[in-house]
Amino acid sequence: QVQPVETGGGLVQAGGSLRLSCAAPGRTFSGYAMGWFRQAPGKEREFVAAINWSGSMTDYADSVKGRFTISRDNAKNTGYLQMISLKPEDTAVYYCAARPSVGALERFTGSYGYWGQGTQVTVSS
Repeated sequence: QVQPVETGGGLVQAGGSLRLSCAAPGRTFSGYAMGWFRQAPGKEREFVAAINWSGSMTDYADSVKGRFTISRDNAKNTGYLQMISLKPEDTAVYYCAARPSVGALERFTGSYGYWGQGTQVTVSS
């Protein structure tokens, strides 16, 4: 089992950048695909990006494509979400999630069994 822990959230002006990290202290992400999701107040949790174990496959929501980049460093047992050109509508709690890396990448929240506590990203206009 893994227990993802997200860091790197904060307050940034529109057009700015942030990099979120996802680690699993005391565990390894070996063999796990990783996903990033976000949830804004009053809205459902939505898919942002996903990456497979090797990093050879990635997937992005249309709303972030070209602005966000998901990556991972398996030697450091850490995943990342680099966010640039941030918009006020990107404001949300961002969650890292993990699932066994089998088959295609998943966008469905129910496909992920391990979730972090979330980190707040606030983009001011």
